[in-house]
Amino acid sequence: MIARALDKFFNKGGKVSFSNYSPLTGLKGTKRLNLGGLSIFDGGKRLLTNLLQTNMTSLTGPLLFNPDRSVIHPSFDIINMVGGQSWLLGYWSNHSGLSVQPPETLYAKPSNRSSSNQHLRSVVWPGNTTEKPRGWEFSNNGKPLRIGVPVSAGFKEVGIQVNGSNEIHGFSIDVFLAARKLIPYPVPYEFVIFGDGHTKPSYTELVNKVAHNVFDVAVGDISIIANRTKLVDFTQPYIESGLVVVVLIKKLDSSAWVFLRPFTPQLWIVTTVFFVIVGIVVWILEHGWNDEFRGPPKQQLVTIFWFTSSTLFFAHKESMVSSLGRLVLSIWLFVVLIVTSSYTASLSSILTVQQLSSPIQGIDSLILTNERIGFQVGSFAENYMMEELNIPRSRLMALGSPQEYAEKLRAGIVAAIVDERPYIDLLLADNCGFQVVGEEFTKSSWGFAFPRDSQLAIDMSTAILKLSDNGELQKIHDYWLERKTCNPQNLDSEQIQLKSFCGPFLIFGVVCALALLTYFCMILHNFRKHYSDLEDQSLRSGSHAVRRFLLFVDEKEMASKNKLKRKREGSIYKVKPNASRVR
Repeated sequence: MIARALDKFFNKGGKVSFSNYSPLTGLKGTKRLNLGGLSIFDGGKRLLTNLLQTNMTSLTGPLLFNPDRSVIHPSFDIINMVGGQSWLLGYWSNHSGLSVQPPETLYAKPSNRSSSNQHLRSVVWPGNTTEKPRGWEFSNNGKPLRIGVPVSAGFKEVGIQVNGSNEIHGFSIDVFLAARKLIPYPVPYEFVIFGDGHTKPSYTELVNKVAHNVFDVAVGDISIIANRTKLVDFTQPYIESGLVVVVLIKKLDSSAWVFLRPFTPQLWIVTTVFFVIVGIVVWILEHGWNDEFRGPPKQQLVTIFWFTSSTLFFAHKESMVSSLGRLVLSIWLFVVLIVTSSYTASLSSILTVQQLSSPIQGIDSLILTNERIGFQVGSFAENYMMEELNIPRSRLMALGSPQEYAEKLRAGIVAAIVDERPYIDLLLADNCGFQVVGEEFTKSSWGFAFPRDSQLAIDMSTAILKLSDNGELQKIHDYWLERKTCNPQNLDSEQIQLKSFCGPFLIFGVVCALALLTYFCMILHNFRKHYSDLEDQSLRSGSHAVRRFLLFVDEKEMASKNKLKRKREGSIYKVKPNASRVR
């Protein structure tokens, strides 16, 4: 286009000449720039006119300009180049924007540059992938990642070497491979076996090799603990874990006192106290009304304990006369129903189910013994028990496989095994004679180890979260670690705790308190009414008032009413003669 404009310029007699541009001289602050020495092309306006009058067909189509000096229907080819190869992705024009169709075919149609109408063919990125990169390409100087994988003959579900080759399968490996597929750029790698394949290697040594760049990554059942996070960066955890205690359980011998086993001692004591309380409360509420709760003190005491005992079997013969007594008894019978039903169910379980137990009930009771403790070789459990729990090293025994766990426990060489929960679940799946006692006494998890400040560790963490969100992580877990735990009817039936009956006992206690409060308010009201009508002078003395009140409470209600009636009639009879004399 420029060549055609110059040719036209020279054909019309144009000459190349330059002259100084006076407006540039005299500008303030430009003395050092020497702008006065600049010249301009004298035929510039004619050359510009020739350019704007261009009307030709180029490789991309017609080329000419609008009056506003813009190109008419400009268009460009969009080329995708990777290495020495190129692909046509589409076209761009100011008429249709991005399009896979040539712009010439769209000029006859109305212009449409909406975002929904912008299309190009798929871009091929470096690495011959169509997945959009995050803006940079992973580089390890052209070398694949050296991934250290701990392999042993112990728990094969976690990681196992295939026929002596570098091919490895297992839970941790499958999680890593699944997460790698979600990273938006290629990550070449190679697995490097760490360990002899028989005994479990030291995981602390593996982490140190990552920190010193012997390995680029460590993939396996590596626990994330504080000491290791000081050396390397861990990914997002892909499984929760924690230390637990597993023991060999033994059959309990039958006992003549087995009937006491359903309840804890505290529950037996509280239940007995409430049986006594209900007898006393019912006697107080019924004493003034019911002849069956009256008589000599010895007889009344026997009645109280007999009534209390008979409610246990719903065989009480004493009838309730007062409304408050009936209320208290109905609530108590409901509580007794709950207690006896629970006792019967628990005792039936104890007598019919084989009972197994262990003197070790958790990590606390294990520490107090002098028995030996097994742990998995290479695990952080060893240092934790020595440094945090102050267990002597002489009590610890390193074991390498679930078969060795079972062998040492059954032989009594170790009293318990302390290991992480995933390993113990695999052990219990094949061994019915063992049981986890107590709760997890540490909280930890597994992750992949990367050098400090590794961008790949962040991307791998994001990929693990995606696996968790879409359920793929759980599927991998179920495939490798989900086992039907051996769970025969051999677990010790737990005793019923006092807290299980706090609700019924509390309700009954409140009802008893309200009933007694109501009863004494009624008695006090009747006492005042009775002696205020008689204007008894002896009540002015405190001791006489208390004695008279106790006698009034002990007096049967109907007798008290009849006595009050007779005294009132006698006082009226005495007043009438005086009244007649007044007349």
